[in-house]
Amino acid sequence: MRAVPEPDINASFQRAMQFLKETTTEDKAPTLDGALFLIGIQELGQGVRTFSKEEKQDLMHIGACKVLSLGGYYELTGLDAEGWPHWAPAAPLPNQGLTAQETMLKGYILAYMEQELGWQM
Repeated sequence: MRAVPEPDINASFQRAMQFLKETTTEDKAPTLDGALFLIGIQELGQGVRTFSKEEKQDLMHIGACKVLSLGGYYELTGLDAEGWPHWAPAAPLPNQGLTAQETMLKGYILAYMEQELGWQM
């Protein structure tokens, strides 16, 4: 992933969330958690349906693991009997504050959108 300065990441992330708003049925742009949820749905590959609260949490986890896998932090270990992906840590995450963690996640979400959706920053 190419290094993008934090102000550029935040501006690009807002544009990306606006893009997701325009391409989904949502009335408002997704948040960071919403983006991870949508990536989790995409990675699950079972289409849009009604998910339980626990499944929604699992989908956000799948989304986070997928985007962090772009940095080598997680690796896919396989699918369970119901087709849900499972991930394992591959490298330790950097020890950083909340703002830096969010910036890192935003950067990987943008990279995912470029690779998987063809979205351009």
